[in-house]
Amino acid sequence: MIKHIKNWLLLSLFATILLGGWLAFYAISPLKLRPSSQEIVIEPKSGLKSIANQLVKQGVLSEPWRFILIAKLLKKESFLQAGSYTLNKNISPYQLLLSLNHGKTTQGSVTFIEGRTFAQMREKLAINDAVKQTITGLSEREVLKLVDAEYTLAEGLFFPDTFYFDRNTADIVILKRSYDAMQSKLAKAWALRDNNLPYKDSYQALIMASIVEKETGKPNERPMIAGVFTNRLRLGMRLQTDPAVIYGMGAQYKGNIRKKDLIADTPYNTYTRDGLPPSPIAMPGAASIDAVLHPDTTKALYFVGKGDGSHAFSDNLEAHNRAVVKYQLKK
Repeated sequence: MIKHIKNWLLLSLFATILLGGWLAFYAISPLKLRPSSQEIVIEPKSGLKSIANQLVKQGVLSEPWRFILIAKLLKKESFLQAGSYTLNKNISPYQLLLSLNHGKTTQGSVTFIEGRTFAQMREKLAINDAVKQTITGLSEREVLKLVDAEYTLAEGLFFPDTFYFDRNTADIVILKRSYDAMQSKLAKAWALRDNNLPYKDSYQALIMASIVEKETGKPNERPMIAGVFTNRLRLGMRLQTDPAVIYGMGAQYKGNIRKKDLIADTPYNTYTRDGLPPSPIAMPGAASIDAVLHPDTTKALYFVGKGDGSHAFSDNLEAHNRAVVKYQLKK
């Protein structure tokens, strides 16, 4: 009897070792996924059995029970997380289990760049394959309503940054995050602004920040350029900023600004109209906002590009004209 028990124990031990070895081999062997199986989605509130069956349905596993057994043996069954995942085609069942355990879901990202327009922002979202498209065909005002904006013009209201999100996140959700970020940063910066600035509210400061963003090739010049425009506003001088004129031209702008463009009146032509344009002309970054709210103290009223991204600043028109001849006309 004892001999039979020993034989049974040895046989059981041998079978256990074989099973363990077989499962271990399965756990570390590449699944060799087809491309169509590398993007998977695990539904929310899914248990281990449901997850295994979803993996079978999506072509990741040939059958569910070995994956279920490994998860139970490693005590991972309670920690598997829902979400979208991108899998390496040679991922092993064990690596897959760890990915689901750690919630390494596939993230999408989009980067909105300082100085770009709202139209360009929408284009970026429209071509991003990780974004769920929900605002295609909606007007600017309709989009603004969806992000709870009180404005009717969208330009400049969204903060330029890189935003990360789960795949299939709606475009309006990303826009809302960008909008909220801008409103928060602008409100904090406005509260800490210098005294006696020529802006009646933070929106006017945002308009000026967008102009500074477009005028500046050298980041360290932002406060100085902001100082020039601050002086002009205080004196009642026209801003005469080309980027605003170009923005007002829209599709008519072909890469060069001509004299006739400077005299053609539009709401954004700061050569023909006093004060600020009616809205921002691009997305300003935090540095441009800070520059406008903390401009350099200067007597300069003019600046001209040197051709290398920097500018020559002048206190009077005569000095400015000499700088134009030197740097623009190359005489």
